Amino acid sequence: MRLLFVTDARSPISQNWIRYFAERGDEIYIASTFQCEVDFSVKRLEFTPVAFSAAKKQTSRPGSASLRTLGLRTLFRQWFGPLTIPRSAKKLRAFIQEVQPDLIHAMRIPYEGMLTAAAMNGGLDTLFAKALRATRPPLIVSIWGNDFTLHAPSTPLMRYYTRLTMSKVNAFHADTERDVRLAREWGLSEGKAALVVPGNGGVRSDVFYQPKKPVKNPVIINPRGVRPYVRNDSFFKAIPLVLAKRSDARFVCSSMQGEAQVLQWIRELKIEHAVYLLPLVSHTEMGEIFRGAQIVVSPSIHDGTPNSLLEGMACGCFPVAGDLESIREWITHGQNGLLVNPNDPQSIADAIVLGLEREDLRQDAAGLNAKMISARAEYGVNMKRVGEFYEEVVK
Repeated sequence: MRLLFVTDARSPISQNWIRYFAERGDEIYIASTFQCEVDFSVKRLEFTPVAFSAAKKQTSRPGSASLRTLGLRTLFRQWFGPLTIPRSAKKLRAFIQEVQPDLIHAMRIPYEGMLTAAAMNGGLDTLFAKALRATRPPLIVSIWGNDFTLHAPSTPLMRYYTRLTMSKVNAFHADTERDVRLAREWGLSEGKAALVVPGNGGVRSDVFYQPKKPVKNPVIINPRGVRPYVRNDSFFKAIPLVLAKRSDARFVCSSMQGEAQVLQWIRELKIEHAVYLLPLVSHTEMGEIFRGAQIVVSPSIHDGTPNSLLEGMACGCFPVAGDLESIREWITHGQNGLLVNPNDPQSIADAIVLGLEREDLRQDAAGLNAKMISARAEYGVNMKRVGEFYEEVVK
């Protein structure tokens, strides 16, 4: 097929998904909302800025700025980003006309889905817009974690463009059943197909797998990095509470090296001896890091299915995660993990200590999670389903 992806092509999630179709032999076009390069075969990659996405080529992954910067940027883009959509839609509309794809997949609602919906909607006063609406290729939109719970209700224009997006799609992809339900509430009609698979396609079993022997060292990993909707402040405040009961515990935090706010928390809490901050590392390295930990912690307050959480679970880590509707689709409290109040350091600490002290609970959860990941989240199986989903939508 001739596939056009509208996405932030810097994202490892997007790249993991698109690479499957590039390697399968499909003709790949990308309209990237950020300037970047990819390491797989693409017919053409067009920079299509929206919501103040930078024209300068990006070498860092999305979400790698400071916590304060990310929070302010999110707020600014929620209010003013939608104002850039009409102008950006003209560029994307021309690209669609040139490529003539069999299928368009916008890999997030704000702002890629919104941009694509506006481009497909077109202006009523142009002959091309009328022709495009009559012959337009089918559109699939993916949701990423907090599109409905955080972004959609944030401002009047975000609400408007979310509803416009849901009205224009032919099919919908989510990583939780919760988001299919929310999509219906935001305007996705009952007759339109929906597919539920992890946002990056799933877990690569050749990279993320359990260690040969159970981990003996009390290592806890937080793989979420710095994001406005992850309560890392609560996580770091939980660390001295854990150390009061388990002084041998050690905490590994990925993609947080050099983060000023994190360093300040560590100094104020006097936990320098117990915390290791890592830079952004490769998937292969993350697999090794997960296999050296007993517990993976995800203290988020808005989420779909965190890919890093599934990857940690696949490596045998006992999951401690925020008690969210979406997370409950993967974790049953007390069976294959523990659910906590992400706003409460004591709740996080109590779950970590319980996980460290209950080897039997960790081992039982590891067995349950291995079966669940294999059945519901294996990359090759899921991406085959996605390919079949694409073909059904194109028919």
